[in-house]
Amino acid sequence: MKTIAIIGSGSWGVALATHLANAGNKVKLWSFSKEEANLINNEKKCKFLPQIILPNNIECYTDYKSTIEGSELVLHVTPSKFTRDTIRQYKEYIDEQPIIMCSKGFEKETLFTLDEVIKDELPNKKYGVLSGPSHAEEVSRQIPTAMVVASEYEDVKQMVQDIFMNEKMRIYTSCDVKGVELGGALKNIIAFCAGISSELGLGDNSFAALITRGLNEINRLGTKMNGNKDTFYGLTGLGDLIVTCLSEHSRNRKAGKLIGAGKSIEEVRKEVGMTIESIDNIEVAYELSKKYNIEMPIVNAVYDVLYNNLNPNEAVTILMTRDKKAE
Repeated sequence: MKTIAIIGSGSWGVALATHLANAGNKVKLWSFSKEEANLINNEKKCKFLPQIILPNNIECYTDYKSTIEGSELVLHVTPSKFTRDTIRQYKEYIDEQPIIMCSKGFEKETLFTLDEVIKDELPNKKYGVLSGPSHAEEVSRQIPTAMVVASEYEDVKQMVQDIFMNEKMRIYTSCDVKGVELGGALKNIIAFCAGISSELGLGDNSFAALITRGLNEINRLGTKMNGNKDTFYGLTGLGDLIVTCLSEHSRNRKAGKLIGAGKSIEEVRKEVGMTIESIDNIEVAYELSKKYNIEMPIVNAVYDVLYNNLNPNEAVTILMTRDKKAE
């Protein structure tokens, strides 16, 4: 049995806590909300995952010291935009525990991937990234799931694999931290576009084209940023892209559907009620495409839909009437 700290009590943090607790570990969750902590501790419930009852070996705290001290592993599971500020608040309590980034996204101000934020704030600490096709709703219900842990530290990969793996979860290892990070962050944008496509009633042909060409854009930017091409065709690239584009669990897909229905960004945020990484990260992907001089027509089109008042149907026309080219 291990003692594991999880920073973040949203749906994904609680899903991971449930999996680890069911595997016999002691789990200490951190929440910014006293109300959420009381719900978890007293009623063994999570408002984001109402269908499950939490195991008794999960305790929730609202201070970092109590959460982290005595732990052997720290999982960071907050929205990407809060990553740096949150790490700054708890880093004084980190001793020898590896930090595992379980969030997917970018830091808007610096265009950093989240592993770069860890390295920036905790330069002498071991870290890794956990990602893959894994909806919180299904992991919390113990539906079989396969994921990838990426790290430059062999002992970190082995530790995560040993702690997480059982008949309900299979963990693969990778050295390609950058590729795993980028696959997880960029697929949310394509899933957002899949939601728009669904709302516009474009059909299976359009959907297949979107996923295929979207993966091409992810691969193009990802390899330019030193990700391994093969990573983008694995669980943390294609696998995560498929599940996020297809599933009704996907808040990114849901957000796209709402934009396709004519809702504003503010209305979408209110209706979804949870962090929408795609909306937060579309601007970053757009800026990265310019920085690395990468052609990303899907990203450009959805950027114009969100920020330049381009009608989604017009965006489809623009994409379909681009200059002729070979695949």
